[in-house]
Amino acid sequence: MSRIVLLDSGPLGIVTNPKAASPLYQEGKLWLQSLPLKGYIVMLPEIADYEVRRELIRAGKATGIRRLDELKSQIPYRPLTTEVMLLAAQLWADARKRGKPTAEPNALDGDVILAAQAILEAKGGNEVVIATTNVGHLSQFVDAREWRSIQQ
Repeated sequence: MSRIVLLDSGPLGIVTNPKAASPLYQEGKLWLQSLPLKGYIVMLPEIADYEVRRELIRAGKATGIRRLDELKSQIPYRPLTTEVMLLAAQLWADARKRGKPTAEPNALDGDVILAAQAILEAKGGNEVVIATTNVGHLSQFVDAREWRSIQQ
């Protein structure tokens, strides 16, 4: 069994921030570097890459895109699959039926897609945590924790 941390777009944006001198970037980078030392495998879900990359492209932040590409080459990347999307559709519908939607009705809803990826990783016998800045939406589906709080 592996201990996996899936990065949500919040922490991913922090660690790829083009403003490398900012205290938040420095804290995020140290946090990310500490995870393997604590026994975690850090993974980059495609949905988080998409959410961060689209904003970096829109804002013309080439340094951020370069950092995102570097990170993508250094840690395991989890692409979207049909299995992920089918489970995400089920999670989305179930959340709506319970009256707990995580996005507007016509939104893509990256949270349920990320939750589906986490659930499928866990079904493989892994302990999975999503590192996020948005614990509320994700925690109704999976173990989601504030990115700073993930400890061994």
